[in-house]
Amino acid sequence: MKNLFFASLILFAFSTVAKAQQLKSPEGKFVMEFSLQNDGTPTYNLKYKNKEVVKTSKLGLELKDDKKSLLNDFTITDTKTSTFDETWKPVWGEVDHIRNHYNELAVTLNQKGTDRQIVIRFRLFDDGLGFRYEFPAQKNLTYFVIKEERSQFAMTGDHTAFWIPGDYDTQEYDYTKSKLSEIRGLSEKAYTANVSQRSFSPTGVQTSLMLKTADGIYINLHEAALIDYSCMHLNLDDKNLVFESWLTPDAKGDKGHMQAPNHSPWRTIIVSDDAREILASKMTYNLNDPSKIDDTSWIKPVKYVGVWWEMITGKSSWSYTNDFPTVQLGVSDFSKAKPNGTHGANNANVKKYIDFAAANGFDAVLVEGWNEGWEDWFGHSKDYVFDFLTPYPDFDVKGLHEYAKSKGVKIIMHHETSGSVRNYERHMDAAYKFMNDNGYDAVKSGYVGDILPRGENHYSQWIVNHYQYAIEKAADYKIMVNAHEAVRPTGIARTYPNLIGNEAARGTEYQAFGGSKPNHVTVLPFTRLIGGPMDYTPGIFEMDISKMNPDNKSHVNSTIANQLALYVTMYSPLQMAADTPENYNRFPDAFQFIKDVAVDWSESKYIEAEPGDFITVARKAKGTNNWFVGNVNGETPRTSNIDFSFLEKGKKYTATIYADAKDAHYKTNPQAYTIKKIAVTNKSKLSQFSAPGGGYAISIIENK
Repeated sequence: MKNLFFASLILFAFSTVAKAQQLKSPEGKFVMEFSLQNDGTPTYNLKYKNKEVVKTSKLGLELKDDKKSLLNDFTITDTKTSTFDETWKPVWGEVDHIRNHYNELAVTLNQKGTDRQIVIRFRLFDDGLGFRYEFPAQKNLTYFVIKEERSQFAMTGDHTAFWIPGDYDTQEYDYTKSKLSEIRGLSEKAYTANVSQRSFSPTGVQTSLMLKTADGIYINLHEAALIDYSCMHLNLDDKNLVFESWLTPDAKGDKGHMQAPNHSPWRTIIVSDDAREILASKMTYNLNDPSKIDDTSWIKPVKYVGVWWEMITGKSSWSYTNDFPTVQLGVSDFSKAKPNGTHGANNANVKKYIDFAAANGFDAVLVEGWNEGWEDWFGHSKDYVFDFLTPYPDFDVKGLHEYAKSKGVKIIMHHETSGSVRNYERHMDAAYKFMNDNGYDAVKSGYVGDILPRGENHYSQWIVNHYQYAIEKAADYKIMVNAHEAVRPTGIARTYPNLIGNEAARGTEYQAFGGSKPNHVTVLPFTRLIGGPMDYTPGIFEMDISKMNPDNKSHVNSTIANQLALYVTMYSPLQMAADTPENYNRFPDAFQFIKDVAVDWSESKYIEAEPGDFITVARKAKGTNNWFVGNVNGETPRTSNIDFSFLEKGKKYTATIYADAKDAHYKTNPQAYTIKKIAVTNKSKLSQFSAPGGGYAISIIENK
């Protein structure tokens, strides 16, 4: 239901003080006040349950090559207020319906001396605030270049933060927990050690940023609907504890090329005194437009396996040969190239994965390293560009498609762009048509390495527009996209639900590159997942990587029970069983949970949560009365106490509990687990142990 009323009909409170307006959230939890300072600088502040959570903060934009920026000398020429209330149904998701309810204030500002207009639009929900800049069509502001956006978020104290360093090209860091005042010292070490951070302040951090105040208020800072604009980082004034937006520059150092009418993305502040409500918030999605894909029947959640982990660990390779074949007029001659004997994407190996997927009820098989060029890219030139059409001699595209089809399994395409986005755009239509012709309806795209043309960053306006172009073009061909190394998501999947996954954070692959902190997965849902699902690739059962590749001494910092729980706590409509068939066959009883767990949900209940420490989630599988529970734990062992009141009254269920053994530990005993079955109803309660880096997973099946 949708209702739109103007000021006379809504539950707003506006002060009569000149140049100041108050806006309340629908239930009154939040109060936002907008005002102009004496010099005409726009400001806002935000209160939650009568507590200030964002102090008076400035708004505005600094322009390039302009005598006067959009920072001050403004007067208010108009204010419009409204309320909005609808319920919409996502194509896939954690829930089968989402309420979008907010009160809105749009302030029109006119700048003295330039006669330029901007609109600052605020939307106040019962879980937080979103605001953006709008640039109406006008004579004196048509084409302009943003030098920097100056949106501030003034904190009320030296909060605890879960942060990763600001970086224009990667988000793949472990999170650091510290006070705001400690960020500079800790970040400078990472800043000087990481050459990919280009001219970024050592107090810069990435969004989504999770904060906790001394009195137990949780604050999340991010952005929504990032389209035709640069990705926002936050730069901290650590003396005054004020964050300010810091946009990703393009190759020339510009932060955004704008043409009115246009607008910025939304800047978002999600707040609660209950960490579970941060996880449950759908505000980021609600600030995006409804789906622009009319027929979404072809968009389906996917559970898959893949020829991937054996490559990541170094057991097999992406390339067919270590030689460099003769290349003439874009055609490679492999007739004299010697196979290296380790190529993973060969016919026999791919068929093995197809058979495994079919036998265990998986939808698809991802195959990487199927196309020519990997030997050149890895061994010779990082400037190599792929054509996305030409398979290696040992990969039979049509034969494997027919074999998979006969088994009721699909193959997921892999497009490694090598960061050469113009090359990818030139080949995109042909590549997507090739997928249509050969039965592929999903693609994992990658953007490893420096962006070509040189000097561009992974998150500037120019490359953000490319990622969006790829999603929209894929929709034309009814193809689902799982983008790796792309910009972190900002709820775009509501508008283009064929974006069924992203990486855009430190995923499981890093467990084969030296490891991640054991509490990493207790932070990601509060940060990376705020904007959309992550293709985290869980399900690793062999933690000692040297057993896959003797030359790789890495260790997966997790227990098997923790890996099972990730299928519930790390929401995604695209879930991979990432380990090899051989390792799953060693633990068939634990593997049963991965086979059973759903990938699409009608309800989600956040039972307990504390960022960096633990998360427990219960989800109801869509179209059934069955539930699945996941708990992931940080480094401190604990006992989790939950009840099953979310179950339907009067029904009886059988719960299968996959849990850490008493002596389990992510480092010393990660494969120690127990499995037991118990009868439960909505009156049942459970106390369950979780080891360091561990957790538990529960399947709850209705008795028929």
